[in-house]
Amino acid sequence: MIGMLRGILSNKKKDTITIQRIPITKARINLGQIVRRVHVNKEYFVLEKDGIPVAGIIDVDELEDYLELRDPTVKRQIRESGQEYRRGEARDADELVASLKPSKR
Repeated sequence: MIGMLRGILSNKKKDTITIQRIPITKARINLGQIVRRVHVNKEYFVLEKDGIPVAGIIDVDELEDYLELRDPTVKRQIRESGQEYRRGEARDADELVASLKPSKR
């Protein structure tokens, strides 16, 4: 989920988001190349019909993360985690990892 948030805020290969606007007719002809750019380069495409934006193309990993964040249960868990952090109930990552390892007896 953190990867998704990072991906929304900036392109994984660059510090800025690259959004290409393209007519649907051109996208249809070049669909294979567009999908490759979306998947490999993490680019975004806005498809236009008569100059009006009608749809977007994003990488499937980002789509899954976006859909997960719309889940009310996930939203609640994020909100509760933020509250716990602000109350000082957070643990260091090393402490968390150590607690997950099986004890040696």
